Amino acid sequence: QVQLVESGGGLVQAGGSLRLSCAASGSIFSIVAMSWYRQGPGKQRELVATVNSGHSTNYADSVKGRFTISRDNAKNTVFLEMNSLEPEDTAVYYCNVRGYSDYRDFSFSDWWGQGTQVTVSS
Repeated sequence: QVQLVESGGGLVQAGGSLRLSCAASGSIFSIVAMSWYRQGPGKQRELVATVNSGHSTNYADSVKGRFTISRDNAKNTVFLEMNSLEPEDTAVYYCNVRGYSDYRDFSFSDWWGQGTQVTVSS
């Protein structure tokens, strides 16, 4: 069993900042990548940012230059620093961790957090 606990969402005015955190715990042997997804009202879930085990990062075009993803490998925690927030960033943000529960696993698993609401007012 793997648990992901997210925190840091809330209500902020346009132009403001928020920092999301997601801590993974439980039966984790290794982590391949940690990501943040979001799902806005009436929209499909989309990938926001990913950081892999080597700390390489990728971002959706809509958040490049405004959001920064980082991870603390020792604590199995991923962060999303969100600056210059826009009303279009309003969504439920989900943490995703891709990894292996056991060294004998042949394929990775995807674990998801419960989601945290981010609301940006204009």
